[in-house]
Parts: sequence; structure tokens; C-alpha cells
Amino acid sequence: MIRRLSAVLICRNYKGDVDMAEIDHFMPLLMQHEEEGLLCPVLSHGSVHFMWIKHSNLYLVATTNKNSNASLVYSFLYKLVEVFTEYFKELEEESIQDNFVVVYELLDELMDFGFPQTTDSKILQEYITQEGAKLEVAKSKVPTTVTNAVSWRSEGIKYKKNEVFIDVIESINVLVNANGSVMSSDIVGSIKLKTMLSGMPELRLGLNDRVLFALTGRDKGKTVTMEDVKFHQCVRLSRFESDRTISFIPPDGESELMSYRINTHVISCHIVLHFQAKGQFKKQSVANNVEVRVPVPSDADSPKFKTSTGNAKYVPEKNMVVWTIKSFPGGKEFLMRAHFGLPSVENDELEGKPPITVKFEIPYFTVSGIQVRYMKIIEKSGYQALPWVRYITQSGDYQLRTNV
Repeated sequence: MIRRLSAVLICRNYKGDVDMAEIDHFMPLLMQHEEEGLLCPVLSHGSVHFMWIKHSNLYLVATTNKNSNASLVYSFLYKLVEVFTEYFKELEEESIQDNFVVVYELLDELMDFGFPQTTDSKILQEYITQEGAKLEVAKSKVPTTVTNAVSWRSEGIKYKKNEVFIDVIESINVLVNANGSVMSSDIVGSIKLKTMLSGMPELRLGLNDRVLFALTGRDKGKTVTMEDVKFHQCVRLSRFESDRTISFIPPDGESELMSYRINTHVISCHIVLHFQAKGQFKKQSVANNVEVRVPVPSDADSPKFKTSTGNAKYVPEKNMVVWTIKSFPGGKEFLMRAHFGLPSVENDELEGKPPITVKFEIPYFTVSGIQVRYMKIIEKSGYQALPWVRYITQSGDYQLRTNV
């Protein structure tokens, strides 16, 4: 069910075991919990439970009167957002109202009697189009991908030049206390593919996986231990569990092959009171578009700045100084000094101490040291294909607490 603040936009009752009028209780419940500061992702009215997410100005709500699998429900809601965004570019009230027919078609294909079915937008776009005149014709011919064992890839794909682009993207989450000690840190990574390959190729991806090296008795060298590994449905899980080989027939175009988490101690940028920032990563690496957000008191005024590089500006509506550095080489150290006027009258209200936050992106580098050792491409026609690999490290939830 999709609704705005004032009314339901569109809904689908898959099993008929929940009264459609129950949704009228959702918004009053939501507003009540917001006012009480007790907002949570699951709201209940009697025996009916509302599981919801918010996207833009819309609420996507699933209702159930059973002990449903909550993680499955939320995965489906986020998949709805992904599919609708693929179709309509922007998921908002207007795009739903302009495409009622297509939305209902999608809802019927995405789920059947409460069970998720075809959720790949590329496959759905083969037989559900945004052109109403073509909709009826498309219905009569269901693509083989829907009934194939390989439901995520169509047959007969052809490219003049066969290539695979592999992006290894890692986000660093760090919390540093006021004394400069790292309280918590981890790395969340993903491997994304853009495949432009003909036919039905089988790909095998090799990583410097510590478990694999231990199984094969090889010289370890630089290896990583991945946790919470999640794969795209195309990966043969039984093969991975037996010998750690990542073997798969890839979807055509862009997809996320896998995600992972690595628990490790991350060396943080060191920022002290006069805003001294040092890039404590390899000298040959460069962080791009660095943004340091320094909170200041809400009653500060008359700002003055001096920086050794980059630009600093005061953002009063957010009570912060934003220091931007376009290029930050590893091992370099930069300074930013800020001077503010404060009122002489003491403020009785104690303000919180928001942390300093840092944003950045480092190309050609992974903080964990994960590496793509090989990518084998096997296709019955025997064509040659080129694999390309790119590494990117970026900031995730990167916070530094202060005493001031």
C-alpha cells in the first residue's frame, strides 16, 4: 500500500485476510508515536501490524495480522522503491498518479498471494512497459526469463565488444572519542558489476579471501576476512560454501554481485581543536572532495576563517562550519582556523556536543586491502572479453567527538 500524508494513493490486497479499512489507523498511529518520541518501524492496531518505510513524501506500508517475516517484508518494500524508481525515474506522488495502470501491473507481477515473485526491473521491463497501447500485446508473450532457471538474464544477448567492469566500493564507519581514540570502526563493502557480454557466459571471480587461502594451503600474503557476506541470486551458493569459488551467470548491465563487512581497526584522520587534518593513508593515494563539518554554538556570529588549503564557510542554518578540500594527498597536513563572536550573556540552556563529521572519496584504493585476483569468463562461443577493475574507498558514518 502506498499513501501520502492525507490519503491512500494505491493499494493491493494479496490475501484478503486484512480489512482494507485498517490502513485508516496508520497515520494517526504514526503521528501519535512521533509526538511521544516513540516512533518505530512496526506499528500495531489490535491484531494488525503496519510495517512501513518512507520515501520522499510517500509512505509504503505493508499490513499483516500474522507473525510475518519482517526482514522479508522490508526487503520487498525497498525493492518496490527500486523497481518504481527504475520505471519512473522519481518515485513521488505525481509519478504514481500518472502511472496507475503500470503500478498495478507491477504489483501483480512483483508478488502473488503474499509471496514475492519477479523483482528484477530489467526482466519486468521486457513485458510491462509504460506505453499503454503496448501493454496488452506484451501480456500475451511472457519472456523466457520468467520461467527459466536463469530468471535474471535473457537469452540471445549480443555485443560487438565484450567487457566486464568491476567496482569494489568500500565505506568506512568510524567513531573517534574526544581523546582521539577509535571507539568503533568497520568497513562495509560491495562489488558491483556492469556486464556487457554476449550469450550465457559463466564468470568466476577470485578474491584474496583468507578462508580460501587457508583451505588451499597457499601462501597467505595480503588476505582479508569477510563477514556478513550477501550475494546476488545469480551466485552458486553451494559452490561458494564448498570451495569459496564465486561462480555465476551474471545479469546483463548493472548489478550488485555481493556485499560484505570487515571488522578492523581503521586509522582515522586526526583533527584537533584548531582543525588540523592529516591524511593518514598511503602517500600515493589522494582523497577527493573532502568535506569536514565542524559544529559550532547556535548563537555564534561574525565568522572569520583562515585555511592552508581549500575553502571554509559558515552555514548558520545548520550551526556548522563546512571546510572543503578538493584534493587531499596521503601524508599531507592542512590547517583551518575559525574565529567566532559569542554573546556575553550566558545561555542557561545546555547545548549538545554534535560530533565533527568527515566526507571523502579515495579512488584506486581499498582500506581493507581486498583485491580481485582474477575474473574468468567462460562462454561456449569462446569469445575474448576484457575485465576492468576499479577500487574506491569512501566515507560512511565517519564521526569525531569533541570536548567543546
